[in-house]
Formats: sequence, structure tokens, C-alpha cells
Amino acid sequence: MAEITLAQALNKAIDEAMAEDAGVFCLGEDVSAKQGGGVFKITSGLTEKYGEHRVRATPISETAIVGAAVGAALAGQRPIAEIMLMNFVGVCMDQIVNHAAKLRFMSGGQTNVPLVIRTTTGVGVGFGGQHSDMLEAWFAHVAGIHVVTPSNAADARGLMRAAIDCNDPVIFIENILCYGLKAEDPGPGYRVPLGKAAVAREGSDISLITYGRTVLDALAVADELAKEGISVEVIDLRTIAPYDEATVLASVRKTGLAITLHEAVRPFGTGAELAANIQEKCWDSLKGPVRRIGGTFSPVPFATVLEQAWIPNKGQIIGQIKAALGKG
Repeated sequence: MAEITLAQALNKAIDEAMAEDAGVFCLGEDVSAKQGGGVFKITSGLTEKYGEHRVRATPISETAIVGAAVGAALAGQRPIAEIMLMNFVGVCMDQIVNHAAKLRFMSGGQTNVPLVIRTTTGVGVGFGGQHSDMLEAWFAHVAGIHVVTPSNAADARGLMRAAIDCNDPVIFIENILCYGLKAEDPGPGYRVPLGKAAVAREGSDISLITYGRTVLDALAVADELAKEGISVEVIDLRTIAPYDEATVLASVRKTGLAITLHEAVRPFGTGAELAANIQEKCWDSLKGPVRRIGGTFSPVPFATVLEQAWIPNKGQIIGQIKAALGKG
């Protein structure tokens, strides 16, 4: 099987969906061929195949992008709207939270909003505090929205196809540092069901529950600790909302210990919801408190040395695992 990068996987998934369904189209700033096929080239080559009416470059207005996409979805299309960087979702929160997320409920189930909102973020590339935030918890808190983020190229292809198929709005979060990751191409038609986690590595001593880029850190730490006889099970959520509660709880009941890990700031994050649910439902199985690891509670610094200090690192993860096991 040929290898593809995560960026290529997204492109292939969108291309395949557009070829199969004339109602699928892309819109966003700089997405068409004239502007280079997107800042990160995810829509590269699609204008040449499908024309500018289906790969629509928009004005610099996130409100207009999502508003138009919601209207198109209500009219029976399946738009893929790009918000260039995740911090910019603040501009169009009304369209996402008060319209896209609620219209099926407000219409008594008569109206679907099959909309994918792609957005990019990530700490570690020097983009500064207004271009780097992981804001997945904002959307996971809103009923009616699916929140998805892939950690590898194969999942990216499968999750994007499932997101486009979905009849409800999906926030699809892409990490800048993951775009170049390679994996075997699972091929046309591949889908990863929304709401289904992956056991990225089986283990018996402790469960490390994460998603997105931090899955890479979790797997690296698990490899390192295996040399010391510590067996870490790594759960890749893939879908943050709704998350795969059954897989998470089964893992924790097996190991008896759990740590949540994410790049977003630690307070009030997705990890807090996971920890609370684990504590409530696995109380009889837990050997110790559920621990949380997240980013520093401050804006993401621009200076490289400060930015690296902000990010949860492998040393912190190892330290928390050993402390939970009484080996710290």
C-alpha cells in the first residue's frame, strides 16, 4: 500500500466525496486554485477538477463563510467550510452555536445541517497566542455538534469521509504539526465511524486517554516506559464529542488507573469531563485518582523557549504516570 501524508489524506477524502456527490463543495479563504489551494494545500487540485463554483474562495469573513455554509446545508448541499485557523471561530460563533447546532432541534427534527467546518491549529510552530489555541472544549460543550480530530493520516481520511456523510454539523480539527505525518493509504471508500475511539496501544498498568497530536507523545512515552516494565494503554479518542465512553471505561476498569492528556489548557478542558465521568463510573475499579495533563493556563507564547515550556511534554507525562503507579 502507498503511503500518504495526513494533508494528502484529507485532500483525497474531500476529492472522493466531491466526485461521488455533486452537493459536496468547499468554501473558505484562499481555497481555490487562484489562491494556491489553501494555506496548507488541503484543497489543492480540486478547483481544476470541479470548478470555482464548487471550490469557492470567499472574502475574509468567517461570519459570511459559516453563514453561507449553514444556508447551503439547509438547502440540501453538503458544504465543507474552512476556517483557516481555529482562533478565528470566535468571529462566527453565533452561526455555529445558535444556528448550525440548534436548527435540527428547533425544527423538531425536520431540518438537518450536514456541514463540516474544517479548521487548523497547534502549538509548536511559533504562530503566537491568537493563532494556536485548541478550543475543542468550546464545541464539545454545545449540544448538536460533533467534534473530531485525527492523529494520523489513515484516520484523517476515514474521519473526513464520515464527517461529510454526517447529517449534523461536524467541527473537524487539524493540527498543523500533523500534516506531514505519513501512514499507509487505506484507499477509496475508507471511513472511520464518528464516536469510535481506537486503542492505539494495549497495556495493563495505566490508561492514557488522549487525541490529536498528543497521541504521538503518548505512544512515544508508552514505548519508553515499556523498557522499564511499565505497560501503558493509549486510547485515541478520534471523536471528542460524542466520545467513545465504552472504550474509555473498559480500559480504565482493566488498568485501574487513568490519565487524560490534551494540548489545550488544563483547566475546564475535555480532560476534566473525562476524569469526572471515569471517577463516577469506575469508582470501584480505580486504584487512585484520575490525573489530568494539559497546556499551561496562559495565552500561547510566541517566543520559542516559552512556547516549548507551555506545551505538555514527555517528561511531564512520564512523571505523572510514575506518580500514579507509586514509582515517582
